[in-house]
Amino acid sequence: MIHSFGSDNHSGVAPEIMEAIMRSNIDFQVAYGEDEITAEAEKIFKRDFGPETEVFFVFNGTGANILALKAMTNSYNSILCAVSAHINADECGAPEKLTGCKLIPLPATDGKVSVKDVEKELRGFGFQHHSQPKVLSISQPTELGTLYTPTEIQALTELMHKHGCYIHIDGSRISNACESLNLPIREFTSALGVDAISFGGTKNGLLIGEAVVFFKQELAHNFLYIRKQAAQLFSKNRFIAAQFVAYLKDGLNVRLASQSNKMAKYLERRLREIPQVVVSRAVQTNAVFAILPVEISTKLREKHYFYVWDEDLNEVRWMCSFNTKREDIDLFIRDLKSLVLK
Repeated sequence: MIHSFGSDNHSGVAPEIMEAIMRSNIDFQVAYGEDEITAEAEKIFKRDFGPETEVFFVFNGTGANILALKAMTNSYNSILCAVSAHINADECGAPEKLTGCKLIPLPATDGKVSVKDVEKELRGFGFQHHSQPKVLSISQPTELGTLYTPTEIQALTELMHKHGCYIHIDGSRISNACESLNLPIREFTSALGVDAISFGGTKNGLLIGEAVVFFKQELAHNFLYIRKQAAQLFSKNRFIAAQFVAYLKDGLNVRLASQSNKMAKYLERRLREIPQVVVSRAVQTNAVFAILPVEISTKLREKHYFYVWDEDLNEVRWMCSFNTKREDIDLFIRDLKSLVLK
């Protein structure tokens, strides 16, 4: 298959991660996360986010989101999120089914919610006929590849805490945010009072597995049982944990994200050579959104894999991965230009 710009999930596994898996495939280890490798991974998370941090490994991003939210809510609560949020648009109703909570989608500008719009929904507390607001879930980066600034996250966190509520970050591409902001992840999460993260890796070189990270002990209290009931406990947990050890121990996650972010900026620069293509969103991480004529995108998709994001506008999304190379983009641009010039 030619290089895919459809998703960073289409990429393979980073060699360093595959090597870590192979190294962990030696001798016997106790199952279900009671092994030495999982203990090492837990220490690294505590090193990076603080000693109160509790981390639990799960199979996938949807599982991480759902279980983090379930640990933070009761079924009579509501969960606020951007209308474009993955939990609202792309998880098949799983958050509502498995948490029992009502999702309340909010207006979003460039994928981000505002304090003003969140505050409008923080009402009905103590009124038995109204679902009780409890969690705001934001994506960092957003589904549009854009970023919340630390100041914006802090304002949202303070608002939620003022009302006795929590804030959760869907961090499926959080290492891309870290690289773009040039900040340790702690500086725009736990240091600002964020309560929990779904910490992703499979979009940035991991084979399988995500992490649910809590910064409040009470949220982690029953999580072992929540995870088990949801069928997200991996018996050979060491193979997920080993990946996170390699990923976080010396900054591999940021190096991998740096390549995908850099390639997205390069793609943006090359696209600006083509007047018929309009880059439609700020390129802040590894996603490039653009609007172009339908007949051109249709022909281009015969040779290159990517998705149409908004069919009404014919806005497409091109994703770069940790293993995207300049020559992949140059080939893509060459084919795009050949269609434009016909």
